[in-house]
Amino acid sequence: MTLPAPHTREPKGRAGAPEGNGQKTVSGVVPPVCTPLTPDREVDVPSLRRLVDHLTAAGVDGLFVLGSTSEAAFLTDRQRRLVTETVVSHAAGRLPVLAGVIDMTTPRVLDHVASVAAAGADAVVVTAPFYTRTHPAEIARHFRLVAGRSPVPVIAYDIPVAVHTKLPAGLVLELAGDGVLAGLKDSSGDLAGFREVVTGSRGLSGFSALTGSELTVDSALALGADGAVPGLANVDPDGYVRLHRLCRAGDWERARAEQERLCGLFRMTGVGNPARMGGSSSALGAFKAALHLRGVIDCPATAEPQVPLSQEETECVAKYLAGAGLM
Repeated sequence: MTLPAPHTREPKGRAGAPEGNGQKTVSGVVPPVCTPLTPDREVDVPSLRRLVDHLTAAGVDGLFVLGSTSEAAFLTDRQRRLVTETVVSHAAGRLPVLAGVIDMTTPRVLDHVASVAAAGADAVVVTAPFYTRTHPAEIARHFRLVAGRSPVPVIAYDIPVAVHTKLPAGLVLELAGDGVLAGLKDSSGDLAGFREVVTGSRGLSGFSALTGSELTVDSALALGADGAVPGLANVDPDGYVRLHRLCRAGDWERARAEQERLCGLFRMTGVGNPARMGGSSSALGAFKAALHLRGVIDCPATAEPQVPLSQEETECVAKYLAGAGLM
């Protein structure tokens, strides 16, 4: 995994060209790091450091903070800054750190860009604007303005379930071709659209196509994706590193078996009773319960107003861990 040093990239606008060094901005397994919290919902810095060590020891290729799995939308600006500073400091150059700068409008995103870049992030991950409906021309303008002001590479984050806008493959490729985007994290669930980006970007230098799916990593890598950003990699980073290596080695039979094992483990995200909680509470609660059960973090608390798992639901998480050979 190769990233330019912070604050050294010259941002390029529409008239620019992609960097010609042939290096991908990011590749391999890049977990979207959970944000451990104390019982009073402050960032648990010692647990966060242990989580970084847990991921690093497994051989992951990078760390992505302040994404959906990090509960970025639930954190204050102060907490976001603390998370970035903690992970950058503790990673200590062992791994590049990507930081989400998710917010509703361009000016607010630019404020986050300045904050995480000052904290040492190696790249920023940016969604389309949200709250108001945005036209593709406005989305393109948003990314161009952010890239023009960012001292580090910009990776687009396609997550329509959260921002209610699907990034068109053609727009992503246009921005990539103009040197505005250094990559795409695709959490849209649209494998055909992702394939179009992967295929269309093959001739581009310095652009990375990453899947955000836990369940189709083998398929995405077979299509030619550069890597994966799976939330479940917090719980089982060794499994995703193993899967990535098997795919790169062309051992598709063993890769399929590993992917199926991880799909079975991912079913833990459905342990929460939908009559009393949403899918986010269930999934993030399961990830944190698993990390707590594995001794990585001190407390499984999720950010307010998410609903915590019950004891019975947590016991179900333990059964999934045992079934996957993790307990």
